[in-house]
Amino acid sequence: MKRVYKKKARLAGLCAAYALAALTAALGWLYSSLPDHVSLEPGQALELPRFAYIEPLGPAGARNVASTRTVGSYQATLSVGGILPVKTVRAEITPRPSVLVCGTPFGVKMFSEGALVVGFTDLSGPDGAPLNPAKAAGLRLGDRVVCIGDTATESNDAVKAALEAAAGQPVRVVYVRDGSQQQTVLTPCWDETAGEWRAGMWVRDSSAGVGTLTFIDEENGAFAGLGHSISDGDTGQSIALRSGEIVPCEIVGCTKGTAGSPGELKGKFLGSHAVGSIALNGENGVYGAARASFDGREMELAFAQEVVEGPAQILTTTRGQSPRLYDVEIEKVTDAEDVRNMVIHVTDPALLAETGGIVQGMSGSPILQNGRLAGAVTHVLVNDPTRGYAIFAETMLAQAEAIETEK
Repeated sequence: MKRVYKKKARLAGLCAAYALAALTAALGWLYSSLPDHVSLEPGQALELPRFAYIEPLGPAGARNVASTRTVGSYQATLSVGGILPVKTVRAEITPRPSVLVCGTPFGVKMFSEGALVVGFTDLSGPDGAPLNPAKAAGLRLGDRVVCIGDTATESNDAVKAALEAAAGQPVRVVYVRDGSQQQTVLTPCWDETAGEWRAGMWVRDSSAGVGTLTFIDEENGAFAGLGHSISDGDTGQSIALRSGEIVPCEIVGCTKGTAGSPGELKGKFLGSHAVGSIALNGENGVYGAARASFDGREMELAFAQEVVEGPAQILTTTRGQSPRLYDVEIEKVTDAEDVRNMVIHVTDPALLAETGGIVQGMSGSPILQNGRLAGAVTHVLVNDPTRGYAIFAETMLAQAEAIETEK
């Protein structure tokens, strides 16, 4: 009998240990899934639609604690059923913002801070053997050369002039790799064919492309678009902004997306007159100051915790300059990611027929849900063009406001 009791006690202990481990894992997942902060308008209850079982910890009625708060911020402890505490978050009470929602195409012209290394070409050395001074100096694809000798290399012409000035002598090269400034020594080689001193590298100092304008914050004249940074097509490196502008654009064609091959909207710049200046090429979009008026519709912003799985629409332009609404389904929403907050699925037959789903150039297309601006399209899933990622509109507005504050 003692053995039986010991076995039962041991079994009960194991079950308790497993149960505790499962509870700990569940609470850990819940903690990481919940937001770190929530925005509420005055009088709005603190509720998380995606977590119906989560509410503020406290006595009965604490769910509506935010309704008694004025503009400002306070700490709130979220709990399971008002009993088991999980996470303390910051609640920001603020008037609900409104923006001019666009969905129109725009052209982007950017000049990089430094010359980006995008390729290498071997040269013929004095003895006829292949020679590559840039590679020998340790430079790699994606490095951003900011200085050669005493010359700041903000353009391709500056790189050429610096190599000519070195005239075959070793010269100091300052470059940026993975956000860290480094330096090396490079010895230019004389190219008989070209009749000039060369380094055996191809560099790029500018970029141009087409994207979608998400919104205009008319209160401070700021624009936001794309929802992700502009990157170099050859290296995939985000372009370090020296200066940039946006220009009017129209969509003249489209290559449909297929599994494994992203499609692309084809745009045409309409003149060279800039309608805005770019202040930031950031991880979560392109931002700057608008210089002209834009067409759009005034809409309230959905706070991040209000965005839920279910039906939505995207406002995008697939021909000309006028956007249209198309049906999509928000399949997943997460607060854990900085930019990939949603997975959306294009369900509209018209858009599927035109583009095959989400294509390059649609980045920045506004996502509308329940009559509010919920987010913007950012990326397509390469193996399934009917699906893609999106970012919260609240994140983009916060970035636009931060730029204006810094100014």
